[in-house]
Amino acid sequence: MSAARDAPPVLIAAPASDAHTWNLIYLQLLVEELGHPTVNLGPCVPDETIVDACLLYRPRLLLLSSVNGHGHQDGMRLITRIRATADLAALPVVIGGKLGISGADPDHADDLRDAGFDAVFPDRPHAVTDFCRFIASLSERVVS
Repeated sequence: MSAARDAPPVLIAAPASDAHTWNLIYLQLLVEELGHPTVNLGPCVPDETIVDACLLYRPRLLLLSSVNGHGHQDGMRLITRIRATADLAALPVVIGGKLGISGADPDHADDLRDAGFDAVFPDRPHAVTDFCRFIASLSERVVS
């Protein structure tokens, strides 16, 4: 097996309120194309299930995607649980997509970063490019 296949996966999920799937499939294919194994938990994943999956898989990154516009609300709740779990306190966690129902709001991204997300990728023209740069930086990090 290659080193990439032996590496911890990138865990991909949509929060509990988001039933969209195409975004998760796109992200899975993109992350795999960039050389990282993935585990896709799918849409409508309860917070507890995401936390349990992080403890089980020990991913190198948790990637949350929101299309329904509740990314800010769901993300704030979930990152609080993740950062409160001792074994996950240092886990890199990112969120992207439609973070609010009223369109792009820079405060949402700031709030999410302040709450503990390592990166936030709001729905905007260069989000995919920015995300690819972030994923490329994973290869440079030492996995413990």
